[in-house]
Amino acid sequence: MRPARMSPAMVVLTLSLLLGLQPITTDLYLPALPGLTQDLGASMAQAQRTLSQLLLAFGASQLVWGPVSDRLGRRPVLLLGLLAYWVASVGSALSASMELLILWRTLQGIAMGAGVVCARAIVRDLYTPAQGATAMSKGLSGLGVIACLAAPLGGAITAWLDWHAALLGLAVFGAATLALVAWRFEETLAQKNPQALHWGPMLRTWLLILRTPQFVAFSALSMASYGGLFTYLAASSFVYIRVLGFSSTQYGMAMFLNAFVYLLGTFACRRLVARLGVRRTVAVAGLFTLAGGAGMVLLALWGVVAGWAIMLPMSTFMFAHGIHQPCGQSGAVAPFPQAAGAASALNGFLMMLVAFATGQWLGTHLDGTVLPLAYAMGFWSLLLALSAWILVHRYGPR
Repeated sequence: MRPARMSPAMVVLTLSLLLGLQPITTDLYLPALPGLTQDLGASMAQAQRTLSQLLLAFGASQLVWGPVSDRLGRRPVLLLGLLAYWVASVGSALSASMELLILWRTLQGIAMGAGVVCARAIVRDLYTPAQGATAMSKGLSGLGVIACLAAPLGGAITAWLDWHAALLGLAVFGAATLALVAWRFEETLAQKNPQALHWGPMLRTWLLILRTPQFVAFSALSMASYGGLFTYLAASSFVYIRVLGFSSTQYGMAMFLNAFVYLLGTFACRRLVARLGVRRTVAVAGLFTLAGGAGMVLLALWGVVAGWAIMLPMSTFMFAHGIHQPCGQSGAVAPFPQAAGAASALNGFLMMLVAFATGQWLGTHLDGTVLPLAYAMGFWSLLLALSAWILVHRYGPR
């Protein structure tokens, strides 16, 4: 039941900011990544760790934050997590070495997990499964707006000031989100689960979730979709800036384009789900996904080395990503009204595990060409389309 003092608009704003923690934490500093790598005298593999370590910590921490939020409620977990996020953001901005930056980014990922896992659980607290995809798409539309602004803002800050200032921007965002939650957010968990932190019930709950076909199907969808997104996040700054010769500001605008197309995808998601249902909507989006991934691979193999050859197919992928993520995240959590935090945590952990593995691969395969980015995007696009057409078609809600 929605608390009386928290309006639907406040719920959407809160979801947008909490879900927006993830793209702003990854996207805002991407234009500064080549520069800070050179400034700190680090290798490309170390630079990738500032992203992959953050996301591994983010994913693993959700396995803790999810059950804790089922036991204590969403509000106390959000307050603690957002305070820790602000501290880690300040520490990242003041880092004097790559090793210290990786440490602070890891702690930032742990704290970020509290906000995102609670956001997904809040959707299940307040809405029926049928309403979940629509509600999640509204929150992810807000995420899309934040993502649109993050990379261009990061590029501008980096160009005018330096990478320290870009990372300090995360502390400002964290402080604003913390203030809103402390001031206006009301607890959404109607009934706390006193058994949520007991190891026996916790393990049984996780096993039940992992053995549920709908969770497996929608988690596969969200994992493959995020795998493609992370591939782009981890490799794009080096490809655009070092291979294609973009400035940090130009790179920020390229990221803005993709984020804007993603935002359009979240709007399309709401319309398509209302008209076609979840399964058919996901199947249609799979066509866009495969077209984007295959297009990038073919252009790279034909030797087309240009910004449009990356941006155009990636925009096609991102439009479908705006459909797959609301459906995937809400669909994975929908069967578990009494364990929404745990289900959200497992779904998030699996997505971040994929991101970490992708980051490790990219750290050793980026070779000064567009081919590693193209091959990885083709791989994830194929897996995503198969997940949509086979798993979700079979196990998704009718």
